[in-house]
Amino acid sequence: MIRGICFAIAWVLLFSSNVCAQTLDNIQLKNGDLLFEDLDCGPLCDAIEQVTQSYGDNHFSHIGLVYWKADSVFIIEAIGAKVQLTPLEKFTGRTIHKIYIGRPIVKQEVIENAIQFSVSKLGVEYDDNFLYDNGKYYCSELIYDAFKYANLNKDFFKLEPMTFKKPGSNEFFPVWIDYYKDLGAEIPEGKLGINPGGISRSNKIEILNP
Repeated sequence: MIRGICFAIAWVLLFSSNVCAQTLDNIQLKNGDLLFEDLDCGPLCDAIEQVTQSYGDNHFSHIGLVYWKADSVFIIEAIGAKVQLTPLEKFTGRTIHKIYIGRPIVKQEVIENAIQFSVSKLGVEYDDNFLYDNGKYYCSELIYDAFKYANLNKDFFKLEPMTFKKPGSNEFFPVWIDYYKDLGAEIPEGKLGINPGGISRSNKIEILNP
């Protein structure tokens, strides 16, 4: 009898712990949810945040896609060297800022197809050049392509011309000059791209924790 009670208590504690681990801001995460982060990654993130607008006057510099695998939540994200699967705890531990949850306003079939596409891109090289459609992915580019694929190859989110210049001037941020010099590439000023802030302001998603 005592053994049975102890087992029941242990199961309840384990279940409660697992549920807590799969929520954010007391919201149960679902497949396809988008998580928006303000990463303090230095001058590069600062430059990105100065020329992009985010939901609620926030400063988002990263985005990931929620993916349930078995009983655990992972985030599919393009970060570091490649597209990878990151445990939720590791993802949320990167920043001291509030992480916002965006839920796409679509049918479940679209979510499933976006997840399928993203999983198929695991291991693809990170797009250091921030050039669309070059066989590599930066964070928001992966999300854009995933939902475009899921939307029968029609735009779901919107590409916009990118700028690497200081607001109100014709001068590039010094950090971008150095960055692209190290890559041996031209700054893709005016090329089409996408950023986490733009996705966060889309009318195709609902922010669940405003």
